[in-house]
Amino acid sequence: MGASIWTDLPTVEGDRVRRLRRTEYDALVAAGAFEGEPLELIRGVIVRMSPQGAPHAAPIVLLNDLLVRALGDRAYVRVQLPLAGPDESEPEPDLAVVARELGFEDHPSEASLVIEVARTSQDYDRDVKAPLYAEMGVPEYWLVDVVAKTVEVRRDPIDGVYRDVVVVTAGEVQLAAFPDVCVDVATLFR
Repeated sequence: MGASIWTDLPTVEGDRVRRLRRTEYDALVAAGAFEGEPLELIRGVIVRMSPQGAPHAAPIVLLNDLLVRALGDRAYVRVQLPLAGPDESEPEPDLAVVARELGFEDHPSEASLVIEVARTSQDYDRDVKAPLYAEMGVPEYWLVDVVAKTVEVRRDPIDGVYRDVVVVTAGEVQLAAFPDVCVDVATLFR
């Protein structure tokens, strides 16, 4: 079931911890319980998201601009918005490419591509987010590592694991769902 998220309650057995369901989390959000707090629900645990500096923001802006222009009316590009995951998860990836047919009553539960940009959260994005996205059936997940100046491309999710992982240091990355769309890795790290 992917990597565990530990609590700071060392004397409490794991089966005694009551995790939130996505519907409960959504109700709390709708009631304004977490107004102004950058949070996401991961495996039943409310996780505080890291503040964003310029090195983190720049690739998001550049990728958003490129993807919106290249995809046109073929897909929506959602920026730091929730994806409805399994019962206990509602991650908020930096970017998600979703079908234009989605309704707006609920958060989408499917994406053809999810991108996380990391400056300090590489381990979390690899060990916690990647298995979650694989379990959700997201066919392609990119981890843009601002420090290493690489794009880790994960594809072919099976049983919560991406079976195809390639680290791209130079050249272009082609979107699997939209093969005519390519991203030049070097342009992300100006």
